[in-house]
Amino acid sequence: RSNAKLVAPLGCLISRQKHTLPDLPYDYAALEPHINAEIMQLHHSKHHATYVNNLNVAEEKYKEALAKGDVTTQVSLQPALKFNGGGHINHTIFWTNLSPNGGGEPKGELMEAIKRDFGSFANFKEKLTAVSVGVQGSGWGWLGYNKEQGRLQIAACANQDPLQGTTGLIPLLGIDVWEHAYYLQYKNVRPDYLKAIWNVINWENVSSRYATCKK
Repeated sequence: RSNAKLVAPLGCLISRQKHTLPDLPYDYAALEPHINAEIMQLHHSKHHATYVNNLNVAEEKYKEALAKGDVTTQVSLQPALKFNGGGHINHTIFWTNLSPNGGGEPKGELMEAIKRDFGSFANFKEKLTAVSVGVQGSGWGWLGYNKEQGRLQIAACANQDPLQGTTGLIPLLGIDVWEHAYYLQYKNVRPDYLKAIWNVINWENVSSRYATCKK
């Protein structure tokens, strides 16, 4: 019986499709002047692509270790899976959280939830900015949804730790504060980048994510 239970998951792992770099829903220059084309091109085609490639390599090695029953190698691969898997998950969300037609404030249910949980949109914006500025080294600032409590929550994640996999919060809006996300334009002045990014936040996408996770 125990062998029969393993057949399906192993079959899924062996036959799975490799991860691929998603296309951006806009041109590299579309977010200018807030995020320039050079940053977007390097960020997407180099950095995100590297996470995808390394994730595929790590999963292939994990598949081989699983087939051999090599638990030691499976355990040793966890950091690579977490880092590159998180990098792929986080950036896939990030690109859709941005839009050349973004900025302003959200509407409808999301706005009501923000007012309920943070007092006002201005309060929320200030708190998420402060958390993002305060990330030591590299990481992300997030607006997430706490399904158990039915409320919005702000959190910071180090490096490429994925929000849901490490905190349980469902990601709605992620702000990448790795230097590769802003250094070519804003140098080491992270607050200036965070001030600018609010002009390209895609509230339709964030609202759609909020509606989906509430179902």
